[in-house]
Amino acid sequence: MSTLPIFAATHPRACSTAFERVFMTRSDILHCIHEPFGDAFYYGPERLSERFENDEEARKKSGFAEVTYKDVLDQILDPKASEGKRIFIKDIAHYLLPSNKQKASIAPSLRHLDNTPTTNGTTNDVNGINGTHHLENPTVLPLPLLSKFHFTFLIRHPCRAIPSYYRCTIPPLSSKTGFPNFMPSEAGYDELRRLFDYLLSQSLLPQITVIDADDLLDHPEEIIKIYCQHVGIDFSTQMLKWDGEEAQRKAVEQFEKWNGFHDDAIGSTGLKPRVVGKKVLTREEEDEQWREKYGEEGQKIIRETVDANLEDYEYLKGFAVKV
Repeated sequence: MSTLPIFAATHPRACSTAFERVFMTRSDILHCIHEPFGDAFYYGPERLSERFENDEEARKKSGFAEVTYKDVLDQILDPKASEGKRIFIKDIAHYLLPSNKQKASIAPSLRHLDNTPTTNGTTNDVNGINGTHHLENPTVLPLPLLSKFHFTFLIRHPCRAIPSYYRCTIPPLSSKTGFPNFMPSEAGYDELRRLFDYLLSQSLLPQITVIDADDLLDHPEEIIKIYCQHVGIDFSTQMLKWDGEEAQRKAVEQFEKWNGFHDDAIGSTGLKPRVVGKKVLTREEEDEQWREKYGEEGQKIIRETVDANLEDYEYLKGFAVKV
């Protein structure tokens, strides 16, 4: 059974933090790391995001203005930090890919690890703005590093994930999150799909594990049990409960870096089957609901973003585990 570090790749607002809390209960065998690549993606000298590109003050204030992708990986793979435990990472897939479908290039701090062959059999060393261009790899991590992880994927229907993320980027919540505007490029579905396809093409998915948030919320025990089988973790029903003071303290500490995004997960005490299943709305009902909550402009932005990401979601949904 694989003992590789587990990388649970997701897009924003995919109910992934509740999923993460399940595995935080296994501190006896797991060293959990929460969204580490966002440091380099948003703030560091190799940053890929445009969000803080013109806000040097925000980058410095974050404390991560000098963090490179190599720094993040060194932290993740430091045996002293994990204390011999298996590593469990939950992170946003688009933190590894350039925004807006730009061509990927290996992060400068990791170029020394890149030995990816080109189509003519030689090592690809075409210099670009951010490092070495790849013909296939959509990420800024070289293939030898990607191969160090056991990847799994978490998804949520965009008609639920996009409005949830939009809410985090407008008042009053935006004053807490520090994300004062909604950027459709941060939806993350396209990046998740391209990462999935690339890893599949390189035979880096020992088992295809895609989990849909609705399945997780409706059948938490069954889904977590299947997931544990895929990644080689002994399942216990106690993993679905975290109502003690120590568990809450750890959650607050783990999630404080991304303030305001994980309040629901911090306030939760466990994962139970939802009593009322997801309500299926017509397109017109969805639009009206978003219009009432976010106004005419908000509804238009959300609808355009949902529609733009629906195909990628449905593609990945076709691989989702079944109960």
